[in-house]
Amino acid sequence: MTPTDMTEFLERGGPAIWVIAALSVLTVALILWKIWRLSLMGAWSGAATEAALRKWIAGDAAGARADLTGRGSLRARLALAAMQARLDPGLDDAAAREETARVAKADLAGARAGLRALELIATIAPLLGLLGTVLGMISAFQALQEAGTRADPATLAGGIWEALLTTAAGMAVAIPASMALTWFESVVERVQSDMEDAATRIFTRGPGRS
Repeated sequence: MTPTDMTEFLERGGPAIWVIAALSVLTVALILWKIWRLSLMGAWSGAATEAALRKWIAGDAAGARADLTGRGSLRARLALAAMQARLDPGLDDAAAREETARVAKADLAGARAGLRALELIATIAPLLGLLGTVLGMISAFQALQEAGTRADPATLAGGIWEALLTTAAGMAVAIPASMALTWFESVVERVQSDMEDAATRIFTRGPGRS
């Protein structure tokens, strides 16, 4: 599609199509940004944390903490926070668990950033498309009424298909936004599950147990 064709398409769709086009650009930007952010957070890596956990369970607390220090992945940050809290003499077991939960909540909140925006786009894009279609149909039938007996069916058909463009465009934006949202949510849920598993293993096994 050439730039001229794209401009003509947007002009035919009316104001609603321009809003949907802006949402499509925002959707692509959000998806790319979210993939980048999750990659930085180590959402798809956990080998180093698992190795550190094995050291912890074997009794090598210093080695486990050294392996995790400086790592920015969500699993590593949570595991290190749990180990430090577990070994802190000033914290009892309940307080140590609370501190670990606080760190986990903060990190998971960062991992979920942007998901509400994708959810909103997936919800409103089809509605904007439907709104544009309804407004286009109203204009088409107004033109038909004004034409009276001289109405050309071809003109009416042209007005209708132009009105339907916004519905198609809204769905074209909402579908990938919804798919990306579901995927990102599954990734975060998997990370959360791994973090909970790591915390449980740290508090029930390894150094610091009485």
